[in-house]
Amino acid sequence: MKLLVTGGSGFIGSNFISYWLEKYTRDTVINLDLMTYAANPLTVKYHQKLFGERYHFIQGDICNFNLINDLVKEVDLIVHFAAESHVDKSVENSSIFVRTNVLGTHTLLEAARINGNKRFHHISTDEVFGTLELNSEAKFDESTPYNPRSPYAASKAGSDHLVKAYFETYGLPITITNCSNNYGPFQFPEKVIPLYITRLLNNKKIPVYGKGLAVRDYLFVLDHCKAIDLVITKGKIGESYCVGGDSERNTNQVAEIIAAKLNKPYELIVHTADRPGHDPRYAINHAKITRELGWNPTISFEDGIDFTIEWYKNNESWWKPISSKAEEIAEKYLQSVNKKS
Repeated sequence: MKLLVTGGSGFIGSNFISYWLEKYTRDTVINLDLMTYAANPLTVKYHQKLFGERYHFIQGDICNFNLINDLVKEVDLIVHFAAESHVDKSVENSSIFVRTNVLGTHTLLEAARINGNKRFHHISTDEVFGTLELNSEAKFDESTPYNPRSPYAASKAGSDHLVKAYFETYGLPITITNCSNNYGPFQFPEKVIPLYITRLLNNKKIPVYGKGLAVRDYLFVLDHCKAIDLVITKGKIGESYCVGGDSERNTNQVAEIIAAKLNKPYELIVHTADRPGHDPRYAINHAKITRELGWNPTISFEDGIDFTIEWYKNNESWWKPISSKAEEIAEKYLQSVNKKS
C-alpha cells in the first residue's frame, strides 16, 4: 500500500511514519510537508536513511491543488496530520490557521473525491469540544457537542466538519481521531513538555501560565500512533474515535515532575500572565475505541516522561538548531511575570 502523509516532518506525523513503515514492511510513504518553522530537516534525513526508497519526501503546500491532485492519484490512503497547532500563535494571528487547517483540508478532500474516493484519515484534537470544569468527573467523548474556544480549535473544528460532510455528501471513506495532548520524541520545543525539558537542561526559567491549574490529558505519541493504525485498518468508515492517555496533570505538576527528574530547583518555575481564553481542563473518555477496537494507552505518564527526557538529553543536535523560535515564545511570556512561585 502507498500512503500520502501530510505534515510527516512534524511531531506526530514523523512518529507515525516511523511506526507505520517499521510495522508494514511492504508499504511506502510519501511525506508532504511545507517545512515551516516547526519542521526539522534532520527528521527527513533520518527517515531517508532508515527507510530508503520506501520513503519519499516532497516539500509543498496542502493548499496547492495541482500538487495535491497529482500526489493523491498515486496513493491508496491519505493520513492528514498537517496543521498549524500552536494556540498562542492562533491568538496572535488566526489567518494562517484558517488557511492551513480549513482550506488545506478542503483541498485534500477534493483531490480524494475526484480521484475515486480515496481512503482518508483525519487527525484532530480534543480542543474542538471546548473545555471542562476543573475537579469534575466529566470527559469528552464522540457525542460531545463542538464548542471551540480558540482560533486554533475553531479551525480544527471546521476541518472536522468538512471531513464529515464529505462522507455524508460524497460517500468519501473517512475516519477521524480526536486526540488529547501528545508528547514524546521529535516534538518541537514550543509545546510545554519539550519546552520545559530543553530550557531546564540549559538551566533556564520555564513559564507557567497563571496559577498553573489548567489540566490536560497527556498521551504518549507511540500510543497515539497505535490508535491511528487500528482506526485506519479496523475502524468503521464515517466514524470518529476519541483517543486519550488517562494521564491528567495540571501545568504545575508537569513543571515540577520534569524539574525533579532533571534535578533542577523549583525556583526555575516562574508563573506568568495567563493566556487569553485559557481552557481550564481537557480530558477524554476513550471507551469507544477501547470497546470496538481493543485499544488502550499502554505507556504511563511517568514512563513516557522518563523516555522523553532521555531522548532530548541524547538528541541535542536535533532540537538545538530549531529552538530559537521556542525560546522567543518562552521569553515573551517570562516578560509578563506577575508572580514567582
